[in-house]
Amino acid sequence: VQLQASGGGLVQAGGSLRLSCAASQRTFSTYDMGWFRQGPGKEREFVGRISWSGTTTYYADSVKGRFTISRDNAKNTAYLQMNSLKPEDTAVYYCAVRRTGVGQYEYWGKGTLVTVSS
Repeated sequence: VQLQASGGGLVQAGGSLRLSCAASQRTFSTYDMGWFRQGPGKEREFVGRISWSGTTTYYADSVKGRFTISRDNAKNTAYLQMNSLKPEDTAVYYCAVRRTGVGQYEYWGKGTLVTVSS
């Protein structure tokens, strides 16, 4: 499965952005999907995930209540809606997928840069 994240850019603090993650295969609908980020000088961290069906989501405490993950399996695409952005959200954002029940994420997309100015 090939993944491509897009939608990053420069936004002021308090603003919003929506990232997309497009998959190359219809089997995307059978994979759980996660978003991760890596800020400058920081290790990659988990942002959130969504089940293959879209019925279950889980978020890191740092983004809970501000970020929302959704997916449209008919379009082989997942989304990360980011609201109330903070400068500390500045990072390269990555999407990844894994088969349900598999611990590690198996396929990763190239990241998209989000920069939040204060």
